[in-house]
Order: sequence, then structure tokens, then C-alpha cells
Amino acid sequence: MADMLLEMKDITKRFINVTALNKVNLKVANGEIHAVVGENGAGKSTLMNVLSGVYPYGTYEGDIIFDGKVCQFQTIKDSEKKGIVIIHQELALVPLLSIAENMFLGNERGTKARIDWDETYKKCAESLALVGLNENPHTLIKDIGVGKQQLVEIAKALAKDVRLLILDEPTASLNDTEAKKLLDLLLKLKKEKGVTSIIISHKLNEVSYVADSITVIRDGTTITSMKKGSEAIDENEIIKAMVGRSLENRFPKRENKNIGDVCFEVKDWCVEHPVFDGITVCDHVNFNIRKGEVVGISGLMGAGRTELAMSIFGHSYGANIRGKIFMNGKEVSFPTPKAAIDAGLAYVTEDRKGNGLILSESIAKNTVSANLKKIVNKFGAIDFDLENKYSVETAKEMHTKCATVQEDVGHLSGGNMQKVLIGKWLFTDPDILILDEPTRGIDVGAKYEIYCLINKMVAEGKSVLMISSEMPEVLGMSDRIYIMNEGKMVGEMNAEEATQEKIMTCIINSGK
Repeated sequence: MADMLLEMKDITKRFINVTALNKVNLKVANGEIHAVVGENGAGKSTLMNVLSGVYPYGTYEGDIIFDGKVCQFQTIKDSEKKGIVIIHQELALVPLLSIAENMFLGNERGTKARIDWDETYKKCAESLALVGLNENPHTLIKDIGVGKQQLVEIAKALAKDVRLLILDEPTASLNDTEAKKLLDLLLKLKKEKGVTSIIISHKLNEVSYVADSITVIRDGTTITSMKKGSEAIDENEIIKAMVGRSLENRFPKRENKNIGDVCFEVKDWCVEHPVFDGITVCDHVNFNIRKGEVVGISGLMGAGRTELAMSIFGHSYGANIRGKIFMNGKEVSFPTPKAAIDAGLAYVTEDRKGNGLILSESIAKNTVSANLKKIVNKFGAIDFDLENKYSVETAKEMHTKCATVQEDVGHLSGGNMQKVLIGKWLFTDPDILILDEPTRGIDVGAKYEIYCLINKMVAEGKSVLMISSEMPEVLGMSDRIYIMNEGKMVGEMNAEEATQEKIMTCIINSGK
């Protein structure tokens, strides 16, 4: 049996009247990749924050034993001195600093009086080479994609002589190709450098691919641990442990589909980059949606899908926007997001923290924020009883885990934030709902609930446009699929004929 690098014993963590962790136990062997899985709000990130010193010793109960010694970390720096480095889901990089400056921020090369820039750039280049990233250390973080930023974070960890690397949803913002490269890198670091990793992920296919062992947490309690043998761990067993029940079908079927006439159509839609002149991000795009239909848009990252959705939704993105939009056969115009909302359009952004929610405000205030007229009394003032009533109803419908709807959204897990965001837009009672990466960072149980809500909407005759980087999701939920590449619509398929291979072939051929 491999020696244990880490053991967390009976970890209990409370937040006022909520017990986030209740006697959780975790054992991680030296040189393994260990996955921690569970539903949103199960306590996974909280456990990792305890381990890394984000929640200091004394604010929790239980013991952390690392490399055979009991540790009492007061800060992240204390855990990093032991070789424990955490990479959070929301990357901690400064966009306007270079890769090298980010890599050694707080860990500068040189003396207290002077930074040794030659050594900084040399060491940076060496760390980038280890993760297979061929970028100039002088390059600004804002000028590289999210996938490369993830690799910079890992290179940054290697520069700190990491022994235990913790990654919280590392592939949530990556496409399939980038995610595969990152997982292969973890396997390479384990084999060549002996780096032990803990990975938190909702993508069970990735967990099965990369993990040697899995610990399942449900409602703040350790449910079970599984170890990979000669065969991969069965995903259905993981799901059953996570949600307490079996999910026979990941994508709920819609019976008696009733797809009607075209209710929304976009013609010759062109959008230019808002900063760089002459760069077209959407080039004469055409598509339509029918009543009671789920239309998916598939494509690689950077294809222009989000830019398309945002520009349609009240010109939220882009410059020199032109083209025509028709609703129920009549040409319409949405010069502002309010105009789009008033016309029955809703847009669930992929950036829930930046553009979707006000993190310092309550669940209740976020829920009603896009439809305040529904809670205004006859005197023109907000009726706070109505605000609370509707927010509680929405939270129940979305199965949002929270102590009260007066709790700040910023205190929720990423998945529960996503539920609040979707609930906010459902509260506007839209005719057409645009979903941009609606299940990013969400567990399989919560995904299923969102899929059921989508099916309920279209059963009522409403329409959904779904943008997703997860091809199984697009294939499993869509009635029709548009394929987008380099700002253009390059293909259209009915769900019955579409496959991952056909979609990728369409993208590749369009780029020739």
C-alpha cells in the first residue's frame, strides 16, 4: 500500500447556523491523483480551503496530517511552505501583468531590495516548458486564452516546489481539446515529477480518465471512497453516491414534442470587435428558432457564440452591429438589454460572477433584479414581502441550497450561484431563453434539474437557444444544432443525424 501523503481526520466546519463539513475524512496517497466529487454545496471547496489555510486553524475542528506531521495552517503561505498549492476555479491572475510577473507575484526572485528580472524570466521559461506552454514570459495574461491561463497557474505552482497540487474545477472553462491536454499534463507530472494531485470536478468522464482514487462527499459528509483497479470506476456508481439515487438517463426525454412555427429569426448579423478596428467576430450569421424548440449552438472556444448572443441581447457586446431580427414574423430592434427583456428575451451569461449576479447582494435581490415591475406596489415602491415570496418560490423550484434567500449570493457555491442566475431570468417569464454554458461547474444532479426546466419551458411553447462547449449536452438536449466557427455559421443538423464526429468534421472542413 502506498504511503499516505495527506490525511484529513474528522474535519468539521461551521458558518454561523450552517454546518458545511461534518466529520469529513480524506486520505491521499503519495504520487496519486485523487478526485473529490459531490453535488454543488456538498462541501468540496470548503474542505480544500481548510486544507490550504484559507480557513485557518481554529476556525474548524479536526486534524490535518501532511507527510506524517500534524499541521495547523494559519494562512495560504503556511501551506505553500509545505508544498501544498491550490488553484481555484476563478483564476488568481492579474490580466495586465506579464506571465513572469504573475508567476512570481508574492514569491519574487532576488532580494528584498531588488527583483532579479533575469532570473525571473529564466525560471518562468523553465516552468512554462514543464507544462508544455510555448509562450514568451513577457506576454500579458490578458493576451492569452483561458486554457493557457490554467497552464500558467500550474507552472506557477511548480515554481513553488509543489508536492500536493489542488485543482478546483480546472477544466470548467476549457473545451474538450484543452481539457484533455490539462489532464494529460497531470498524468505526466505524476509520472515524471512525482506530483500528487487533488482534483475537484463535475465532469465524471474526466474523473474516470485521470483519477487513481475518488472520495465522494454529500451534504458535508464523506459517503465513500473508491480506488481504481484494472478497470475504470463506473460513472453510474459515482453518480449514485453523489446524489443518493441512480440517474438512468442523463438527458431527460421530452414526450409529445410540439414544435411550432418560427418565432425568432436572425438574418445577416454582423458584429465587429469593440476595441480592435476591422476585426469581425460575427460574419453574416443566420439562424432561426421555432416555438417549443431547443436549438443548440456548438463550436470551439473563440468561435463567436457568446459574442453573437450578447450582441443580440440589447447590443451588450460589439461595435457596428448590423443585421435584422424578427420575432413572430415582425422585424424588431433591441438597442438596449431592457428592450430585449421587455420583448420577452432573456440571456443567462456564461460569466455568472462578472456579468450575471451582484455577489454582495442577497439571493432575493438578485432573483427579482431583472423584473422589478413585478414586485412594485401601487405606490411605485418595492414590496419586500413580494420580493421575499417570489424569491423563496424560485429557490425551491431551482433547488438552491441556502440558509435563507436573504443570504448574499457571494456566499454560495458556484453551482448554487448558477441556479440563482437561471432563476433570475426565469422570473422574467421569457418567451425565448438564451443559455450560455448553462451547466458549467454544475454537478450531474443539478444538471438534470436544469435540463428538466428546459424541457418544461419548451413544453409550454417557449423556446431555448443553448450555447455549450459540452457536445454530449448539445446532442442530448437539442432538437436542432447550428455549428459555428470563426464567426460564421458553418453547418446545421437535426439532432437525430448529429454526432460529435460530424460536428467536428464540419468545424475542421470549414477552416480549410
